[in-house]
Amino acid sequence: MEPSEGRTSWKKAAVVAVPALAAVAAMAVGMAEGVLASSFAVSGSAFQVSSGALSSKGLASYVHVDRSADGAGHPVALLGLGEATLSDICQSAQVATPLGTVVFKLTAGGTAGEVRASNLVLDSEDLTGDASFGRVQIGRDASTLDTVPGVRGEAGQFGLQASEVSVSGVRSHARSATGGDFKLKGLALDVQLNGKACF
Repeated sequence: MEPSEGRTSWKKAAVVAVPALAAVAAMAVGMAEGVLASSFAVSGSAFQVSSGALSSKGLASYVHVDRSADGAGHPVALLGLGEATLSDICQSAQVATPLGTVVFKLTAGGTAGEVRASNLVLDSEDLTGDASFGRVQIGRDASTLDTVPGVRGEAGQFGLQASEVSVSGVRSHARSATGGDFKLKGLALDVQLNGKACF
């Protein structure tokens, strides 16, 4: 008697499928809660981010490479902030159009109240300001970072973390920013030809 073809052993399939489905579900929940930064192609240019003052419970950072749609790599410092409070925030990007350079600018906070974000991940090309850190660890293996949930690099990679951080006069050029929970008071969006950038 020849063996039958085209039959599926559902018990054997379940042994493989259930753990895989559980892993996918866990990742989906993690992204929904902002624990993991969802992966996407970044634009071809960096944008400006500034704030008068930023503080966070938890900081984790390591070197990362963002990819644009054309496949080009852009080295960044991935900065993970656990529970962040900003006195104000400004984000601006210059966009080339047939009319000329348009500045897309988003502002919030200030007199309207503080800006709050949880599990904020900023892929930054640079960052300047006056900073103070609590319980800082520089040179820690990036795969063991644990101050911001889900923000870890590859084993053997350089990393740093701190239990808390405060920075005044924040200025940064970033490739992307993602957050699990972003609360913007006094949000204002402005799009102007030859408009003024954040700095």
